[in-house]
Amino acid sequence: MSIVKINALTVPAEQREVLERRFASRAGAVESSDGFEWFELLRPVEGTDQYLVYTRWRSEEDFQAWMEGPMKAAHQGGGGEGGAAGGAGADRPKPAASASTVWSFEVVQQAAPKKA
Repeated sequence: MSIVKINALTVPAEQREVLERRFASRAGAVESSDGFEWFELLRPVEGTDQYLVYTRWRSEEDFQAWMEGPMKAAHQGGGGEGGAAGGAGADRPKPAASASTVWSFEVVQQAAPKKA
């Protein structure tokens, strides 16, 4: 079964538009990665300032390969997904998120809508 990674990003209200714009311009960075299955950026509606970045992967190894390859390169280049990574550099944009926590899950059950 697949694995799920959820990155909980704490995003101040004044940075929400920046975060969403950065994700929108990520130009398919994760979609072409081997083992990638699904992505969703979830905007908080009430009661929290945390966005959730949901990705599903075929395996932990596929996720780690993406982390060490395309994701690492994107964040070092300043065009990272969400801009949550820190780092110095005069030409790097300020991170949109003030904190980031990654949660890991194994998919043990799943369901899809029944087809008519």
